[in-house]
Amino acid sequence: MTTTAMAAPPLSHSADPRETAPRLADIAASVRAEPTAIALLAAVAGSTPREKGAWMIVTGGATRGTIGGGEAERRTVEAARRLLSEGGRRETLDLPLNPTLDQCCGGRMTIEIARIDEPPDAAFPLYDGGPLVADPPRRPVIVYGAGHVGTALVAALAPLPFALDWVDAREATLWPAHGPVACRRIALPETVAMAAPPETVHLVMTHSHAVDLEIVAAALSRPFAFLGLIGTATKRAIFTRRLAERGLDAARLTCPIGLPFIDGKEPSVIAASVAAQLLALDRGERR
Repeated sequence: MTTTAMAAPPLSHSADPRETAPRLADIAASVRAEPTAIALLAAVAGSTPREKGAWMIVTGGATRGTIGGGEAERRTVEAARRLLSEGGRRETLDLPLNPTLDQCCGGRMTIEIARIDEPPDAAFPLYDGGPLVADPPRRPVIVYGAGHVGTALVAALAPLPFALDWVDAREATLWPAHGPVACRRIALPETVAMAAPPETVHLVMTHSHAVDLEIVAAALSRPFAFLGLIGTATKRAIFTRRLAERGLDAARLTCPIGLPFIDGKEPSVIAASVAAQLLALDRGERR
């Protein structure tokens, strides 16, 4: 006689799967709206699907964020909802990622769950003496240009761990732009580059090579993490010469942008290639 395992109940994710990871502001909004718990990955050992410090929001009918998915997350959500419904304050789960959870990672996760009553306005301990709940670090990225590639790139970067800004020099009535973040209309976008912090990534792809040049020149005049310009080797050579006439060295300018082994000029392909390039840069610097 054989038996069939019952499917686990759904986790009722309410947010768009393309969403960015939740932030402290999302906790605050959730706490103001309904009873809310936070599940935080307090300790890990061996191979686990998320890193220590990852957290998710759980309410009676929805979740936001993830601590790794699968049966471990289902049990976590179930425990958090039970805590909320029964008026509890805290619970700790110790979950080995073995066949009992339909997992073969071999690691172990310690998950702290706590009800949150006060909307946070800064990083806070999950409970007195507990692990810190904080926004994940996000490198600032500025996309200059709301053309087809710029729009595709903003869509690709929005769910990733970047603080995204989108700028275009044209008036919205002349060139509407729609995306997951608002496009700011700045007549002189090079002023945005001049004001950017030194850890910023600049991605330049406007409608005008003259505008591109001014942005690149502004970025090169101050510290930055990465400066990428859409274009060809010919465009790079022309820009290098014109920048040298201004006393600027283009050695740190990346043009073309994207991973060199990914071919394709479709906006979505370029966007995926640049997004992967930035993730490699960002994660490589953190190691």
